[in-house]
Amino acid sequence: MFQSRVVASILKRNKSVLHSFTSNLKGTSSSRVFTSSSSSASTTNTASRSFYYGFRSLPKRHHIPSFGNMSTAASVGMEKEGSKLLVTAGPRAQKMVGIWLFGSAAGVFSMVVLGGVAQLTRSGLSMTDWKFTGRLPPLSDEEWQQEFEKYKQSPEYKRFTTTTCKNLLAVITAIRCLAYIAYLRGNILLHLVLRALGVMFALPFSYFLCKGYITLRLGLRLSALFALGAGQGLIGWWMVKSGLEEPASEYVQPRVGPYRLAAHLTSAFVIYGGLFWTALSVVMPEPPAESLTWVQGAARVKRLAIPVSLIVGITAVSGAFVAGNDAGRAYNTFPKMGDAWIPDDIFELKPLIRNFFENTSTVQLDHRILATTTLISICVLWWSTRKLDIHPAIQSLVGSTVGMAALQVTLGVSTLLSYVPVSLGTAHQAGALTLLTLMLLLNHTLRRPSMSLLKTLPQVAKTS
Repeated sequence: MFQSRVVASILKRNKSVLHSFTSNLKGTSSSRVFTSSSSSASTTNTASRSFYYGFRSLPKRHHIPSFGNMSTAASVGMEKEGSKLLVTAGPRAQKMVGIWLFGSAAGVFSMVVLGGVAQLTRSGLSMTDWKFTGRLPPLSDEEWQQEFEKYKQSPEYKRFTTTTCKNLLAVITAIRCLAYIAYLRGNILLHLVLRALGVMFALPFSYFLCKGYITLRLGLRLSALFALGAGQGLIGWWMVKSGLEEPASEYVQPRVGPYRLAAHLTSAFVIYGGLFWTALSVVMPEPPAESLTWVQGAARVKRLAIPVSLIVGITAVSGAFVAGNDAGRAYNTFPKMGDAWIPDDIFELKPLIRNFFENTSTVQLDHRILATTTLISICVLWWSTRKLDIHPAIQSLVGSTVGMAALQVTLGVSTLLSYVPVSLGTAHQAGALTLLTLMLLLNHTLRRPSMSLLKTLPQVAKTS
């Protein structure tokens, strides 16, 4: 009660002031509303016309860009409405971080190819010990002799001396060549290239963190990838160590375990895929979209692209079991496997599940079926998207994926018929990673735009 009386008293004393304020408000309300509307419209237009970034910007008044001009608008308003940028220091910082991440992904790609060379040349098992810190290769005759004494204890040396070589001098010469190849990859390249990759990743990472370019979300993601990359050396040695164990039979050639080889290759694929996807997210935070019709078309393509990507990934991993079981040298005929379409011994191991990972015949048959399924599914994806109204970049990507899948199957068949030469085998492994790269790029391009971008899109793309 007391408070209401105080308020009434104050209103009476300031009646004249309130009257003049009300009259001024009435006289200026329309102009203020107009000014406010103009300011709001100006702010909206400014936000919607804010910086376009990526590797190449879209030219003005060009509404049907090619695949090379995939970059799209990402305004300041997007970050408020749901499009969270991974790098928030402007286009120049995004370009720097993107180049760094793409370079790191390319380095991992090259190491996967070198790992395939080591597997195909059978050079990895000549290295009988490993240090996390790395070391130089033998440089003197005494050091070579020490390494040879270690190698003499390995199962591979025992098979080699009893079945191939009678002259000890020839053995030493061969071991030197094998050891040099192994050290070239295992110590020199692994020690220098992998550690160079680590330095190439860690130093820019620290610099960008200090400059404040990297958000917390991006920092956590890259830290996880760096930790997984650091563990690759341990996984690699764990894989090689399985080939230094005595085989079950004297007629079985020593080789790395297929499960460990698959784990090593899969983790490398995960690191590469994580780096590549993150780099794309940095330079292209919004998918290419010029109209709501194109966005709806991309959503239809995505429903097909996700299961196809899963088939591509499974096929790539099955290739590791082909290499681990040396199944590529078992049936060097196509399309039949020897004289039969399906070998008789595909279920000879017990329990039954072991055949899919350890039986040479079953592993190769699985890989043939998966490779054929991959090619057919990608062709179905292309056929299903021919008449859809989608962004030209998506059309180009789907077409490129079909071509790469056909090339990969051709490389696989050629490798099989040629009894797995190093050149074709290496190209086949690089082709698998290239196909996986295209599927990652396609899925990244098919993402749904943020709400802030969707609100600015017309129903149909302009053609001029």
